[in-house]
Amino acid sequence: MFDFTKKVIISSLVLAGSLSADYKEVSKVEIAQMEQLELFKRAQIKINKAYDTGSLYILNISVQGNPDEIYLTKDKKLVLAGDVIDASNGMKITSPADVAPIRGKEAFVYGTGTEEYFLFTDPECKYCKMLESYLPKIQDKVKIRVFYYPLDSHTNAKDLSLYIMSQKTTDKKVTAMFDSTASIEKAKSMKYTQAELEKLEKQLDEQIQIGMKLNVQGTPTLFDKDGKNIIWVNLLEKFGIEVK
Repeated sequence: MFDFTKKVIISSLVLAGSLSADYKEVSKVEIAQMEQLELFKRAQIKINKAYDTGSLYILNISVQGNPDEIYLTKDKKLVLAGDVIDASNGMKITSPADVAPIRGKEAFVYGTGTEEYFLFTDPECKYCKMLESYLPKIQDKVKIRVFYYPLDSHTNAKDLSLYIMSQKTTDKKVTAMFDSTASIEKAKSMKYTQAELEKLEKQLDEQIQIGMKLNVQGTPTLFDKDGKNIIWVNLLEKFGIEVK
């Protein structure tokens, strides 16, 4: 975070009320007006995109070529940096991720429902496995595009990701996902041709790069069709499922 903001920000702000569920993208005209604020001109801040959350603005910015995200109060008198938390759900407020370009790049699609989600998961993440254990209960309500994002701290996560992705049909990939703990030895002993391995590793690396671009910092990370970050427990509760 750039130094000048330390004089004008609250590093962690808990909002007194919940933010609107729908973020409205700010027009280019209003963005141009924001860029005329003295602070922005002095720091040479370029606003790439801005969103009106109802309580404040989220600004995707570039400072001397470096990307960042800051917040601006509706009266445009205070710039806020650091984490801004929605008091209604404890979620960090961020601008919507651009999920449109990643459709079709997932490992597979789970579910036959109409509500679309994007899931970044690690086959050795215990919370990912908890989420997965409930998925059969909502498979007719959701369409989840599954991306693999193995964490370095999980020894077998990459091998398991490759093994799941190597399955020839969606049904087999889903089965391997649910049985990933039991599949560790299969994953370790799996023999690929050089061409198969290169293809799988390229696909997995692409998914990891997508996750990094969307600022995925842990698993499971879930986005809705509009790119808003969703707490997986809240998703289940939406369909009347209590996490135990």
